[in-house]
Amino acid sequence: MHIVFGVEWRMKKKQGLFFVSVVVLVAVVVNFSLAGANDSVVFGSHETGVVQKGRGDAFTITITFENTGKDDGSWAVNVVFEGGSWSWKGTSKTLTLDENEKKTLVWNGAVPANAAINSVARLVVYYDDSFKALDWWIRVVPASELNIKTSSVT
Repeated sequence: MHIVFGVEWRMKKKQGLFFVSVVVLVAVVVNFSLAGANDSVVFGSHETGVVQKGRGDAFTITITFENTGKDDGSWAVNVVFEGGSWSWKGTSKTLTLDENEKKTLVWNGAVPANAAINSVARLVVYYDDSFKALDWWIRVVPASELNIKTSSVT
């Protein structure tokens, strides 16, 4: 009888875990479908790359947005370069777009003076409660460069 009770208990435990897994899966699917319904802004640039900049060097971020939804929309948009040793944050802008309208926003910034040499930071766009990491990176390079002018061997 003890063995039968142990088997029944394990079966109920497996059924319970299965039920919890199904509930979590349904919650994730619903969350993604709701998030997709609210995300009707599209980023217009497909370029990617690593930009070499020195400490204190200026940079310009240009992003074209498009409202792919069926209604007018308004978003609070900001850009950030995020890295392990340094970050830079732009000024938040309000983006209002009619249905199928495109608009380009521009931010100007500079690599922090205390950024570590050879460090990298990735461009991330934040809008309302969402974000998108773009494939743009800044790599901090040394401002000094060694060059051998002359040499001799005797």
